[in-house]
Amino acid sequence: MITHDIPLLLYTSEQIRQGEQLLTEQQNSVTLYHLMERAGEATFDLMRQLYPECKKLLVCCGKGNNGGDGYVVARLAHEQGVDVTVWELPTVEHLPTDARCARSYWLQCNGKTITDTPTTSYELIIDALLGIGIKGQVRSEMADRIRWINHQMTPVIAVDVPSGLCADTGATFGDVIKASQTLSFIGFKQGLTTGQAAQYCGERYFSDLGVALQFSQVMKPSALHITESQVQSLLLPRSRVAHKGCFGRVLCIGGDLGMAGAIRLSSEACARAGAGLTSVITRPDNALSIVMMRPEIMAIGWQESSNILIDKLAWSDVVVLGPGLGTSDWGQSLFAQCHHVDKPCVVDADGLNLLAKVPDYRDNRIITPHPGEAARLLNVSIDEIEADRFAAIQRLQQNYGGVVVLKGAGSLIYDGKTLWICTCGNPGMATGGMGDVLSGIIGALLGQGLALVEAAYAGVWIHSRAADLCAQSGERGMLASDLFPFIRQLVNPR
Repeated sequence: MITHDIPLLLYTSEQIRQGEQLLTEQQNSVTLYHLMERAGEATFDLMRQLYPECKKLLVCCGKGNNGGDGYVVARLAHEQGVDVTVWELPTVEHLPTDARCARSYWLQCNGKTITDTPTTSYELIIDALLGIGIKGQVRSEMADRIRWINHQMTPVIAVDVPSGLCADTGATFGDVIKASQTLSFIGFKQGLTTGQAAQYCGERYFSDLGVALQFSQVMKPSALHITESQVQSLLLPRSRVAHKGCFGRVLCIGGDLGMAGAIRLSSEACARAGAGLTSVITRPDNALSIVMMRPEIMAIGWQESSNILIDKLAWSDVVVLGPGLGTSDWGQSLFAQCHHVDKPCVVDADGLNLLAKVPDYRDNRIITPHPGEAARLLNVSIDEIEADRFAAIQRLQQNYGGVVVLKGAGSLIYDGKTLWICTCGNPGMATGGMGDVLSGIIGALLGQGLALVEAAYAGVWIHSRAADLCAQSGERGMLASDLFPFIRQLVNPR
């Protein structure tokens, strides 16, 4: 069965290889060639579902088992009357045994093959060039084929993984197929959920090839995909006799001169996500405007000589530190007095930039860096972060403790044990204040009693899903504050 939903369990390419081998050893009815046939059938079924009028098909086959999947697709399409051409490599003698078998069946039905660059146009292209087998930079001959395919402006279905995209990290190895759809098999590859994946995968589909249960029994997932049902299971109905003290007192700290909007957004998101009481420590010049615009938020101005900070830290259950904090003496002084407080804490924005200067390890803290902030926290380049976001978040957690949220397309959440991935969200979120809203949501969930990792992954999903609902009116021009009505909707599942 083919599904448009990304499954809960995600895997690395090596886990897929090992799992396939274990399945064939333990299940007499399953062989690698049977799995290849099923993969080809699933791809052909998706092709017929999405492109039922296609009469002229190009199947691009590489020298691995991914190419074998392609030969199966070609044969099935040919048997249904489609005009099929297989564009293969000259070195077909190096094909693995199962892929060679699939090619033999293709030739037996008088299948048409070419090795030179096609000279005609096609209605659909099947990418079965590289799959999960890529190890490094795409070689020149394969790169030439990828560039030719992308230049055709023809719909492309990628078999398992768009050729040139790393199935483990979502990073690119030079030229990459820009697929219209990607159909992943057996176990959904974690690299299709983050990094550059959204740029190249197109619509993502999945088929377990009928071995999902057996595969999950022999292979532990590398990561978990956040689903709506998981988040909703954390948002239980409130007691009919609850009061505001039941849902957390959250203190949001930040808003240096010229940055009142950041702490306003964070604190309002906190209130909209269900915190019982939300208070703000900010510059005195900002406090009145915050209260006037949102009287439910208790905003207090702070100068270094004031004792109000000590009192409010004692009052709070949760601290959100960093939105608009700045790095002036005012912000540095607040950070120094707050970031060692022994309470659940969310650190974002300039709080992270200050943390990078005085790094420490804490178990009851959530940090929410974007790639630039992550690079400063690890003293590396942004390119190094994006080359392997999975390795980056593991290093961040090892160095800083608690829970880490690495933001971006396909945000990652890691607590040192389990890695979660969120595939919601859209480019409309690339605007100021979005991160401030996220920190407020997470703070509110902590205040309502969720564990650190639960608040982190639920907060990321609510934030991203709210942006997707908001984007139904268009991505361009979306503001961070536009998310508030959708946040309230999502924290009240029916």
